[in-house]
Amino acid sequence: MALGINLTVLMGKSVPKPVPRQVVEALKSVEVTHTDEGRSGFQMVFGIGRRDRNDIKDYQLVKNPLFQVFNRVSLVVSFGHAAQVLMDGVITNQQLSPSPEPGQSTFTLTGEDVSALMDLEERSEEHAAQDEATIARMILKRYATYGVIPRVITPRFIDRPTQNERIPSQQGTDLAYLQQIGQRFAHVFYMVPGPVAGSSTAYWGPPQRQTRPQKALTMTMGSYTNLTSVNFQNDAMAATEVEGQVQDRHTNQVRPAQETRSDRPTLSANPALEDNRLRRTTQFRETGRDSAQADALVQAVVDRSVDDVVTVSGELDTIRYGDVLQLRGLVGLRGVGYSYDGLYYVKSVTHTLSSGQYKQKFTITRDGLGSTVERVAI
Repeated sequence: MALGINLTVLMGKSVPKPVPRQVVEALKSVEVTHTDEGRSGFQMVFGIGRRDRNDIKDYQLVKNPLFQVFNRVSLVVSFGHAAQVLMDGVITNQQLSPSPEPGQSTFTLTGEDVSALMDLEERSEEHAAQDEATIARMILKRYATYGVIPRVITPRFIDRPTQNERIPSQQGTDLAYLQQIGQRFAHVFYMVPGPVAGSSTAYWGPPQRQTRPQKALTMTMGSYTNLTSVNFQNDAMAATEVEGQVQDRHTNQVRPAQETRSDRPTLSANPALEDNRLRRTTQFRETGRDSAQADALVQAVVDRSVDDVVTVSGELDTIRYGDVLQLRGLVGLRGVGYSYDGLYYVKSVTHTLSSGQYKQKFTITRDGLGSTVERVAI
């Protein structure tokens, strides 16, 4: 690994343990991709070859029992004195690429985080008299044996129907259903690796945007520069208002169903939804809802629309940065001018590690132009 950075690889059938030395020596590169929604993934590339008589019938690494599909993998990166679990997942794919050139044959393991295990079995279940947060907690308890620690945030709008009203019904995998019931409130579901190897925290709730900002990403500032590339996009068509009406199924009263503001904490001085010029407006067309359900759905549409008004993608030199960029938190950006300087939400990070190198590709977003702060942490 790069200077000051160490990678610990743990693998096993159910409980990951440190791998033998020959496995570490064969490892050529590791790539880990984290996103704020959906499953995170990893890829490990090993160099293979027929070095002695033990490799005559088959490559030793290929038939290594540690490399079987659905085995657990934990990757821990140590930066200075701090250690962080970069991935806790399972192997889902193997790829063998023999080469006639000496030393060029590779064996690649690809996998996903532990939520992949939640997407294996479709279920038909009823959750009578339960609201969405309670259902999420009940589902996540099934995976405690895999080291899954639930963290469920109760929505602002609680919908707990009686059995005479309706019965929430799951028709699909646990993962798909958790994502489905989260969409009603613009909630997300994802796995956070750690806090220790062999465990993951399952988060179901709103995007986390009120964390302490990480040290700044820096461009065009001489020796302080830690970005090797950066690109900006401002989507004028993203921000959306909602208007319409709903007939409450309990009272039969018709009331407005509309929203013009997001309840996400703003990260820009000029949020796109507060621009007095043209804005997109969508009609609320849901039927058979009560007032609380309609309010939740309308707010969710507006919240999701402002998430990606301004999108920034780039590559970070981790050695110069001196830390690991954390997903789903805030980060400062400087050196690119007032319109795009300031605070952003970290939407995705791809870690690429190989001998002597550690790069991080990232995507960060916010709801408009202009900085809300005069300084960012460095």
